[in-house]
Amino acid sequence: MGRRILLVDDEVAVLLTLKAVLEISGFEVDTAASAREGVSKLHTREYHMLITDMRMEHDVAGVEVIRAARTAAYHPVVALLTAYPVAEEDWQEMGADQLLVKPMHTRVLLQQIEDMIAAHERMFAEQSVANSSPASRQSAPPRRAGSGGRARPPRRRRCWWPRWQCRRRSGP
Repeated sequence: MGRRILLVDDEVAVLLTLKAVLEISGFEVDTAASAREGVSKLHTREYHMLITDMRMEHDVAGVEVIRAARTAAYHPVVALLTAYPVAEEDWQEMGADQLLVKPMHTRVLLQQIEDMIAAHERMFAEQSVANSSPASRQSAPPRRAGSGGRARPPRRRRCWWPRWQCRRRSGP
């Protein structure tokens, strides 16, 4: 069985394009054209990853889908797909593991997806090994509030501009 991804976006062209790219790359892909449909699919099947648009029926429809994914027992990787970049603190508070800004190059997207899934699988493997050893039961790492106990992904750059523009903008 290939790794299963759920794509949630109200733009059919984006859904079909991403679905084709991901299926060619060996992923099993389900799609949902609304937040309500996405939440429903999250409850009926297990997914390795969720990629959701932020703005669909209303401005925060993507947050509803992310919340549903965070309450799922199988803990999928969550990526927020948007054409409107938001601050890192905002999308992390929403519960997303990664922000994907469209449009983006196909190779970059596939590499980011592979990296996120691999990091997620490593994290859960380390947690299961740590939970099985007697020493780890004495001092467990602190849990992140609102994330179901999942560790926070590594911090990314605060600015979405290219590095040379970021330095220039951060001046007085």
